[in-house]
Amino acid sequence: MFYWILKYTLGFLIKLIWVEKVCGLENIPKNGPVILCANHSSYFDFLTIASVCPRGVYFLAGEVFFEKWQWRWLMKLTKQIKVDRRIKDKSDSVNNVFDYLKKGRMVGIFPEGTRSADGKIHNFYNGAVRIALESDAPIIPVGISGTYEIMSRYDKFPRFNKKCVLNFGKKIYFEDGRINLLSKRLKSYIIKLLN
Repeated sequence: MFYWILKYTLGFLIKLIWVEKVCGLENIPKNGPVILCANHSSYFDFLTIASVCPRGVYFLAGEVFFEKWQWRWLMKLTKQIKVDRRIKDKSDSVNNVFDYLKKGRMVGIFPEGTRSADGKIHNFYNGAVRIALESDAPIIPVGISGTYEIMSRYDKFPRFNKKCVLNFGKKIYFEDGRINLLSKRLKSYIIKLLN
């Protein structure tokens, strides 16, 4: 309930002020498990995705969001998935992702693992592809441009004179193969959505 209240209040303002264009929302299945994979250059990436998506999105989020007071309440009330990057064993986080997918939810993953320092897309970790292969859930690639200019990792406040564009691609089902090559293929799909 709180997720949808926030979506239609804060989400409305985010769309009004910062979202210039959204393409491909029809590619998101109306129900069933889905993994959204997007490039990541700003805090605004998950805010804008959640604002425009017709379904609830539950993101993997670093432990810092659950420890800072200004983010902790948002993460817990919207049931985002904590990933403690300080520990090697991520099995608890991965198990939570599988639980969400088994319940037919949509999970958001940033395969770069953290925000880009220069606004460019960087190498992908293999976790998203592994989860897709093991869960049989489709991946929806998402290309986001403009959020680095709105609020980079070096900014304390967003710029109100900048806009972003979100492009949702068609769903991808990966078959077994070399995980690192599949991750590179996912990255190439997202790069195409940025052009």
